[in-house]
Amino acid sequence: MNEPENATTSQSSAVTVIGLGPMGQAMTRTLLDSGHPVTVWNRTARRADGVVAAGAALAATPAEAVETSELVILSLTDYQAMYDILGGATASLAGRTLVNLSSDTPERTREAARWAAGHGARFLTGGVMVPAPMVGTEASFVYYSGGDQVMERHRAALAPLGTPRYLGDDPGLAQMMYQAQLTVFLTTLSALMHATAMLGTAGLKASEALPELLSTTDSIGDMLRAGEERPGTALDAGEHPGELSTVAMMGATSDHIVETSASLGLDLALPRAVQAHYRHAIENGHGGDNWTRVIDSIRGRH
Repeated sequence: MNEPENATTSQSSAVTVIGLGPMGQAMTRTLLDSGHPVTVWNRTARRADGVVAAGAALAATPAEAVETSELVILSLTDYQAMYDILGGATASLAGRTLVNLSSDTPERTREAARWAAGHGARFLTGGVMVPAPMVGTEASFVYYSGGDQVMERHRAALAPLGTPRYLGDDPGLAQMMYQAQLTVFLTTLSALMHATAMLGTAGLKASEALPELLSTTDSIGDMLRAGEERPGTALDAGEHPGELSTVAMMGATSDHIVETSASLGLDLALPRAVQAHYRHAIENGHGGDNWTRVIDSIRGRH
């Protein structure tokens, strides 16, 4: 049956979670701890055992899970999984709000919002920016985008998962921010492993190398803020002042990293990719500009 628009406080506080991987389980437990009645569904039913023991109700079907709550949170591998699971339950979607916290491309996210609207459902996109063990802690935050009224309607129910950071009404925007953040994260992880492998050839164990390397990752933000009170202001103005660090200087360092990695027999994909950014900027006459000039080739400008 469809949820009436004027849902009571009791009805509105009920939440359904579909998808019980580590993130879905963490969100379910956090919502239960916050006093929300939670209904769950997962393709492999036994993965619900722990959260059911903690107080969640297990729905027999996706349709039953959707019909139990106005607010339905999806924590799945990708957006295709949403269609696979809810494709047979579309008659139950009218009047619900789908909050999809799964990863995919921004355009597939926009398509999903249109699909949901076509079945009478409201839609929010979200990106949880912490690992599962940190969900519900003070460090947790979640990006959202979609209709602002939908966000405000469910902000209080979603807040226990992490501080909501609303970006705007474009459903693809939260997904874009999520992918941008993960670009930084995944690239940093690969860089850490490359550097650890490099130091390993000199006899340093990972337990010796990583603490030193992590001190650098911890300080990068401070370094960037020291050069500019609000990082990105000069970029927005199209300015790349080279007083402190130039493309030529950073490019020379990238050359040395490639040479060192090659001499050690390490994979060169990552250092060569970085080197290519600086070489493009130098070839286009920007050797004296700040390292931020590499954004031109990343944007596809030459």
